[in-house]
Amino acid sequence: MLEKLLTPRNKYYALTSVLATPVKWWLYLRMLKGKEDKERIGERFGAASKKRKPGQLIWFHASSVGEANSVLLLINRIRSSFPDYNVLLTTGTVTSAKLMQARLPKEVIHQYAPVDTPEAVDKFLRHWKPDIAFWVESELWPNMVYMTRDTGCFMVLINARMSRKSYHSWKRRDVLIKELISCFDYMFAQSEVDAVRLQGLGKREVLCNGNLKYDAALLTCNENELVTLKSAIGERPVWLASCTHPGEEEMVAKVHSILMLRRPNLLTVIVPRHTERGEQIATMLRKKYQVALRSKKQPVAPYIQFYVADTIGELGLFYRLCEVVFMGGSLVEHGGQNPLEPARLSCAVVTGPHTDNFKQIYEDMIAVGAALRATSADNLTAHVDNMLNNSSTRTDLQDLSKRWVELNSGAITKIMEVLDPIFISPKKEAKSA
Repeated sequence: MLEKLLTPRNKYYALTSVLATPVKWWLYLRMLKGKEDKERIGERFGAASKKRKPGQLIWFHASSVGEANSVLLLINRIRSSFPDYNVLLTTGTVTSAKLMQARLPKEVIHQYAPVDTPEAVDKFLRHWKPDIAFWVESELWPNMVYMTRDTGCFMVLINARMSRKSYHSWKRRDVLIKELISCFDYMFAQSEVDAVRLQGLGKREVLCNGNLKYDAALLTCNENELVTLKSAIGERPVWLASCTHPGEEEMVAKVHSILMLRRPNLLTVIVPRHTERGEQIATMLRKKYQVALRSKKQPVAPYIQFYVADTIGELGLFYRLCEVVFMGGSLVEHGGQNPLEPARLSCAVVTGPHTDNFKQIYEDMIAVGAALRATSADNLTAHVDNMLNNSSTRTDLQDLSKRWVELNSGAITKIMEVLDPIFISPKKEAKSA
């Protein structure tokens, strides 16, 4: 009897019950720092801000911007094929909420995901009562998974990934991860490597029908803004450092200082991963350079050397503006950012050495010449210099990048071939906790 009470699930449930009050204070502290949405903080505690419409409901849960973007086309596909379903998408960050407000169809509801305490998850589930739940990538919060399973909801893990580091971490808690994985009716890994790791942890079948990120829609762009920026830049050479993290802007500045010896009118555009760092980055750069900050609507005058684009939801604009793109989070040990978004828009993509977040994608792209890897800031300088100097080399890389994405698309069609039947009768008998 005692052994049953001390299962990993019950121990986690008890611990998060005890920590419920500290978690609330932690969320309020995050709210004071602007990291939580003050107007919608109740959603994080499971209190819905929207009504649930009658009928069956499909719930997608994604962590942040990248994961949410990857399922937008899948959501549209499901709504087109099964229009009677209501659709709910949850994410956990303020940035993702703002972007989804602009990108989701108006009929799709967005809510912040509840924190993983029993009270918050229970309140969320009692209100929304999902019939089918899709978890995206690696968002395996135990209470949310277990308690959703207990309602009888049909559960699918899509675009699942398991990094080498996460795999070894979960191996030390193999009973917990095996129990979590057993909650899902279907699991779709985004690569064969991820499938093998998940199979090893869960001792069950994991399908690999492609990576949804290859099927993601083109990032949107304000055409008027694009015309304005192109006019302001004119014939100046320009390159983009996208989704940069702390420590990388200094390296980008070093690259710029060397490149401008041959191109005095060079413009370097920086889009930080976290837009709230814009002013800090601009202050650092102004010690040596002329800088314009997009959030303050400062123009790209001819003398401007760095343009810090610290706004949300405009990557599509800057990928169309700049043919040469360095993907941040890769010169520091963050794991890299998604190269498929710029590749889809025909950019020449360069990454640093740290790409564990998109390991297989980068390895495959680099192997066929659809992306370049820079091992250091000096190596990045050489790559960007070569791309700016040689239009034919740059064009070849741009074409390869776009074609690679097109060749690897189709995951949605393959996944729906498996899942179509569940939309006819998804609800199972509720299970006891």
